[in-house]
Amino acid sequence: MRQRKAKNMEERLTALKHYLIETPGEYKGDWHSVFENKGPLYLELGCGKGQFLIGQAQANTDANFIGIEGQDSVLLRALEKTDAAEIVNIRFIHMFVRDIRDLFGDGELSGIYLNFSDPWPKARHAKRRLTYGEYLVRYKQVLREDGFIAVKTDNDGLFDFTLEEIERLGLEIKEMTRDLHSSDYAAREITTEYEDKFRSAGKNINYVLL
Repeated sequence: MRQRKAKNMEERLTALKHYLIETPGEYKGDWHSVFENKGPLYLELGCGKGQFLIGQAQANTDANFIGIEGQDSVLLRALEKTDAAEIVNIRFIHMFVRDIRDLFGDGELSGIYLNFSDPWPKARHAKRRLTYGEYLVRYKQVLREDGFIAVKTDNDGLFDFTLEEIERLGLEIKEMTRDLHSSDYAAREITTEYEDKFRSAGKNINYVLL
């Protein structure tokens, strides 16, 4: 969905540029130099307005988090929320990612979160889905050996596709449910803005951890 242009967009983004990494490729293999601690590094690919990422950063102050978001008006909301909460262990990248390996070195990430990604429902767009097999392979390359990929989606079709891709690649599923908030995993979950909306409407949330 196209977002409405925020008022005074450029000025507001400039005021918060200390949270933005403008040349992320330069930090490939050296992301710890960006943060105040050397804790594990986690990525949310498509971080939206930042609720999930901020919650993770507040709950795990010894870890570091990166949010990638391509829509500037959405990213602005995440930046402003991060600033208001005075979060120091988050940085953001403003871009649409083609190849995650351009930004991170082998084994550099401890976890990747894919929350409510665009389902690209038409069959001819399957290769654009963030859980397409080739993307999963690339994610695995930049993850530590014990790293994880966590996927949440309200879209049942995208979830079915994701499970099919996981099976096709022979990847191991560590956790999985088609109704996250009625499962044993619910108590530990930090939610996104979309997730709260879908839950209040009674929609099931699909979840898988690799």
